[in-house]
Amino acid sequence: MASLLRGTAFITGAASGIGKQTALAFAKNGITRLALADVNREALQATSNLLRRQYRAVEVLDLPIDVRNASEVTIGIAEAVSCFGRLDVAVNNAGIGGSGRSTHETDEDEFVRVVDIDLYGVLRCQREEIKVMLRQEYAQRVPKVSVKVAALIDLGFRRGRGAIINVASVLGVVSPAPFMFQTAYSTAKHGVMGLTKSDANTYGPRGIRINAVCPGFISTPINLAQAQESGGALDRYIENTPLKRLGTVEEVADCEASYSFHHVFLLGRLTELTRTTGIVFLASDMSSFMQGTGLVADGGLTAH
Repeated sequence: MASLLRGTAFITGAASGIGKQTALAFAKNGITRLALADVNREALQATSNLLRRQYRAVEVLDLPIDVRNASEVTIGIAEAVSCFGRLDVAVNNAGIGGSGRSTHETDEDEFVRVVDIDLYGVLRCQREEIKVMLRQEYAQRVPKVSVKVAALIDLGFRRGRGAIINVASVLGVVSPAPFMFQTAYSTAKHGVMGLTKSDANTYGPRGIRINAVCPGFISTPINLAQAQESGGALDRYIENTPLKRLGTVEEVADCEASYSFHHVFLLGRLTELTRTTGIVFLASDMSSFMQGTGLVADGGLTAH
């Protein structure tokens, strides 16, 4: 089966949750050089070791980075480019949850902390990623299948200079329900969507695709720990979601094999294709005409 992805990827918040699953999904789908960043050195090392065991052909670089520190971000991304030569995909995922308090109860320092990580952290990373991508040439396409049948299924889209995916939130698309008390978090994630759209407009003509994924409540250790302190808000969130469950990290980051009977007809044989979800999709050529969008995976919350 042809790979969806190739080249080098940089992922923040890669030690756990969505970032970790994205790293695994990227390795599974063709990325051969991974630069993984996280503030948690021990957990980052564990993720890197897991990748090295499961995907021996993939080079992994550990980058202990706090996205609140602009110098660490600049140095880390420069190290990744120095080590791997270029940057094809960047996923700005590092973030924290909100305090779970309403505005009049929120301490200003806590508000600033959430925005500093969840919004300014994305800005610091995206700024450096764009600088790198502007300096590099357009990636060359590789046929997905043999030359004999390439004309049948190769869409022929250029990969451009690179793709950036920001992990925003459904709370960056709609306002949180009154019982959720996520003023700081929602403010930051709305900012991420604004940054995504603004830079998509600015840098799209120069060959850089910038999009966001907007998850609903995903079952991650951080989210579940926060939910225990929410006074039943998690149960109320699930009740307000048409699918009546939490999302999984795989549903945000990963992909799964499927089969296209259309291509069985064209090629006269069973051709394994890939149905992507979330980040892998936005990083791949399959989303090459998407720019400045927020891909929502929220179990139907925004359908109300």
